[in-house]
Order: sequence, then structure tokens, then C-alpha cells
Amino acid sequence: MAERTRIPALAGELAAEFAGTLILILFGVGVVAQVAGAEIGDHDSIAWAWGLGVTLGVYVAARISGAHLNPAVTVALAAFREFSWRKTAPYIAAQTAGAFVAALIVRWNYSEVLAKVDPGHTIKTQGVFSTLPGNGTLPVGTWGAFRDQVIGTAILLFVIKALTDVRNSPPLANLAPFMIGLLVVAIGMAWGTDAGYAINPARDFGPRLASFLTGYGTAWRDQNGDLYFWVPIIGPLIGGVLGVGLYKVLIGRFLPPTEEDPQGLTKPEPEYEAA
Repeated sequence: MAERTRIPALAGELAAEFAGTLILILFGVGVVAQVAGAEIGDHDSIAWAWGLGVTLGVYVAARISGAHLNPAVTVALAAFREFSWRKTAPYIAAQTAGAFVAALIVRWNYSEVLAKVDPGHTIKTQGVFSTLPGNGTLPVGTWGAFRDQVIGTAILLFVIKALTDVRNSPPLANLAPFMIGLLVVAIGMAWGTDAGYAINPARDFGPRLASFLTGYGTAWRDQNGDLYFWVPIIGPLIGGVLGVGLYKVLIGRFLPPTEEDPQGLTKPEPEYEAA
């Protein structure tokens, strides 16, 4: 029998975070490219595809890494000692890389369509890859969008904690990923106006970088010419910590203890093996 080679647990977790985020962005950025480039679909199809992308990405990665797929999740859990700070930067790097590669795939696949509708690769289709205040058309400024990202991500993390805390009444039969996907659909339908509900620094920065490297020279700025890329990074990081903190204060501290693992999104650190 061939000798089996041990693969460090962290390597498997990073591969899972990369793959799960890749799947998420393939569906999310892909649907926006379809709507903006071919006018197939509308706001509702965008919201549903993003939610389904989250569901599928979580199913891909959950067993191995816990399926954070979002630096706001990773940082918030680390801030409350539910995840190792040592693994935080590698997780964020893997998530961002997955989003970047997925966006390059979408950019390549929709290259003819985007060139037809927007030959100069301008602000007109920049929103395919990254978010803009007021979705590029409404009178929402930088700080309004920042406020929106803090609130939206706080909602996301608050409800994720409720759906994954075994001391609560979480969904059974492995339905938590499906419910988290529905949560993202709901956020998109209710909180998508002011800033396009990025609620995920990797989701925005990875595709933004990919668009910049493939012809979108204004990728770092908004429709007003203001430097904007930092808003969907800093806002979600703050909102994520706020959401988990509020959950702990309002719900978590009142739940009875359990012998099961009380950490909603963290997983044990198994040792993976490959032949």
C-alpha cells in the first residue's frame, strides 16, 4: 500500500475557503454581468442568484473550513475568540483570491457582451464587478454607503449566529447553508439601494481588482470620482463585529449551555490526508 502523505489542516481549510468563495462569486458577479450586459433578468434575479451562490459556496466549504467566505465573518469570530487570529490573515487571503479568480472568469466569459454594451469599460458596467454608492445612479454619498455597509453586515452576522448557534434552535438536516442563502436574498431585496449590499470585503475587493487589471481604470472610484474602494472593506469589518456583539448581548448570553460545540461557524481542526 502506498504511503499516505499528510496535508496540514490549514492547507485544506484555505483550499475550501478559496473554492467556496469562487463558487459564490461565479454566481453573484455572473448574474450581474448577465443583467447589465444582456438585459436578461432584473434586480430580483440578482438577489436570488447571490443568495443561491452563498448557499452553494457554503455547502462546498462548510465541512472543511466552516465556510466563512467573507473576511467580515472571519474577523468578527476572531474578535470574540471563536476563531484563531493566527488563521485570520490566511483565511482572508484565500477568500479574496477566490473572489479575484472567479471575477476574472466572469470577465473573460462576458468579454464580448461587456465590450458591446460598454466599449470603454466605464462606470456604466463597473458595477458588474464592484459596488457603488446608490448603485451608481441614486444620490447616496460615501458616508451614506458606509453607514449602509455597517448596518447590512451587522444584520448578516447577527442572523448567521442565530442560525448556527447550537444552543439556539438552528435549522436541522444541514439546512443552515440554505437559510443563510435566503438571508442574503432578503438583505439584497431590503438593503440593496444605498451601496449594493457588498457586506463582504472579499466579494468587493477581489472583483474590483480583477476589473481594474482588465480595463476598468476607474475601478477604485465611484461615479462622483471619489475614492470609494475602502467603504465595502471597512464598513463590513465593523458591521460584522457589531452584529456578533449584539447577538451575544441580546440572545447568546440568555441561552442555556450545551455539551455540543457552542461555536456557530467554527469547526474542529482535522488533519487531512491525501494518497
